[in-house]
Amino acid sequence: MPPNPKAAILISGRGSNMVTLIEAARAPGYPARIGLVLSNRPGAGGLARAEAAGIPTATVDHKEFPDRPAFERALDARLRREGIDLLVLAGFMRVLTPWFVEAWAGRMLNIHPSLLPLFRGTHTHAQALAAGVRVHGCTVHFVVPELDAGPIVAQAAVPVLPDDDEDALAARVLEQEHRLYPAALALVAGGRAVLRDGRVAFAADLPRAEGALRVPGA
Repeated sequence: MPPNPKAAILISGRGSNMVTLIEAARAPGYPARIGLVLSNRPGAGGLARAEAAGIPTATVDHKEFPDRPAFERALDARLRREGIDLLVLAGFMRVLTPWFVEAWAGRMLNIHPSLLPLFRGTHTHAQALAAGVRVHGCTVHFVVPELDAGPIVAQAAVPVLPDDDEDALAARVLEQEHRLYPAALALVAGGRAVLRDGRVAFAADLPRAEGALRVPGA
């Protein structure tokens, strides 16, 4: 990873996590710069929010391509043309093929609304409530070909309260996502968390973060 890598945030919707990442990257000394927000949907609400924040935007509409490989080749070409070093998925609602994932191996992060490996896939808050767990949360992980199975960079936990419904639990988890994702991106962009032999390796002098950040093995 080069110093101060140029990151692209990939979105499909309103870009809630995108906004917190853009704000975090403005801080002096933050180890990444947000150089592009890209969506597969031309009407994604997050594009206007990124433009208002002064971030360049782009669209690669998956509907304009005959199949997933053709879409991903165009996506990859656009990212490389923009000089992108690091991908950050923030509500990007496309399942990526092994070809694309391997092309960006160790340089692509995702956030998932559960404490992986629990509750992969969709409707994670409903899954958590149905399972009767007392703790739920979110996970930032490197992307691998298997869905929601990549090596974990960081996690944040929230309590599941007796009167919770999906909306209440989702709101509590989203608040932690907004804290966790910028912190996890900083670890990776700053070279303090790297993908090595299928696991996340952390710098020996990694400081213990405050608040929601949980660093495996620290």
